[in-house]
Amino acid sequence: MAALLLVLIGALLVTAVARSREIAAPLLLVLVGLAVSLIPGVDEPHIPPEALLTVVLPPLLYAAALESSYLNFRARIRPIAHHGVLQVVVTTAVIGWIASVLVPELPLSSALVLGAVVAPPDAVTAAAIGRQLKLPRGIMTVLGGESLINDAAALTLYRMAIAAVAGTAPSFAHGAGMFALAVGVGILVGLVLGVLAHTARTHVPDVQVSTVLGVLVPFVAYLLAEQFHGSGVLAVVTAGLYVGHNQPRARSAGRLQEQTVWASINLLLESLVFALIGLQLHEVVNEVGQRRDIGLLVVDGLLLLLATMAFRVLWMYGSNLVPGLPALVRRGATGGRWRRTAVLSWTGMRGVVTLAAAGAVPYTTADGAEFPARNAIQFLAFVITVGTILIQGTTLPWVIRRLQVSDPRETERDDRAEAGARRTATAAALRHLDELRPADLGYDEQRFHRVVNRMKGLIEHQGMTAAEQIGRTPAERADTTGKKFAELRRDLLEVERRAMADERDAGRIDDEVLRRVLRELDMQEAALDSSWRNR
Repeated sequence: MAALLLVLIGALLVTAVARSREIAAPLLLVLVGLAVSLIPGVDEPHIPPEALLTVVLPPLLYAAALESSYLNFRARIRPIAHHGVLQVVVTTAVIGWIASVLVPELPLSSALVLGAVVAPPDAVTAAAIGRQLKLPRGIMTVLGGESLINDAAALTLYRMAIAAVAGTAPSFAHGAGMFALAVGVGILVGLVLGVLAHTARTHVPDVQVSTVLGVLVPFVAYLLAEQFHGSGVLAVVTAGLYVGHNQPRARSAGRLQEQTVWASINLLLESLVFALIGLQLHEVVNEVGQRRDIGLLVVDGLLLLLATMAFRVLWMYGSNLVPGLPALVRRGATGGRWRRTAVLSWTGMRGVVTLAAAGAVPYTTADGAEFPARNAIQFLAFVITVGTILIQGTTLPWVIRRLQVSDPRETERDDRAEAGARRTATAAALRHLDELRPADLGYDEQRFHRVVNRMKGLIEHQGMTAAEQIGRTPAERADTTGKKFAELRRDLLEVERRAMADERDAGRIDDEVLRRVLRELDMQEAALDSSWRNR
């Protein structure tokens, strides 16, 4: 436990350094972990593989699903399913066959387990880099949608392959039935828990209680679906998409708190996972080296790494030729179609799912025999994971910049859409004010009209300010009266905070009073930060 705590603290410090220098944190964490694992006498912390699958993976997937757009996901369901499901199936077969040819001691059944382990790309790093470099939303939608369902497909295939090797899946029909059951149960469980979670968010009056219940959702969804032989990953994703789609109907206080909670959980788990990826190198090499020529296995691993990367490139470009399949991204973005496909082709980094699944391979089969080539599966999965992170992860920013993949009109389209939505919202608010009567507010006639007119002026001003921002560059937005007003308001809020702290230090107010006032001031600053005028 102490070692794990030290790893966690170190991972967070490395992440802080990476963020301050605008370096992709997962990449730096892997490199530092690799370096530390090579120091003599360093003991790698051991975490049961099942813990990675049941404790780390569900919240990461759930948080990603919460931030995904269900409408965009549904609009691009065909290409997402093509890449997130069919690509995983074909990758499993192709890489499994290549592995069985390259590694003599790896039978085809065990090689297919390896193929399922390395089939799903992990979009955590790719998505972070894409957001930082402003990739077009079409690319981000396909990338995010693929990452949500490819884990479910890969882990379902993984279970089928394990069952085949262990002797618990006697026929192809049985395996197909397992797959259908996993998908159906996973979606059903996720939908039921999503409805229950949304109900709790809207009906439980205590925001902290509803937030904690929300944190439990991915774990309950995963474990419950697995209990009924469904896909836990698919249950988590389904629940997350449902809850995320219904976020506007939840209370604002709950939304603010949940955003902070999930951002913190993501940071904690991602930092820990990528640090562990690097730290486990020494242990994996030692285990494999006791039974096999490590040099030959490294060569085989590098060849499989190249095959895995090359197959995704071929698949992505080949998908553009499939009749009836929508383009990967909409036309109109800067850079030709081949450039945008090149970016998606290069986002095939493997990560936590691959390593967790490799570590969870059972030690024995159903009859008690040793699981064929278990150590080789783990080592090859590690080589492919680290190789894709170090090669594709480190070069992806350069690829995006070099190919100049962007959509310069996306911001203006978003501005126009938001201005239109704000006009609709403003009109609805004004109609509501017109329908009010003095008795509704408990005011006399004069005070009622004064309050309503003041509120109308505020609402109309906000709507006009939003429309004025359309087409402006970030520099032009910064050079506005509203921006300068916001900066002055932040300064005044900070002055108020210091004054309140001085009052507390002087013993004139209690800490409870201070916290209550600070929360109000913080909410005002949060409103300034999220205002259209200050983006």
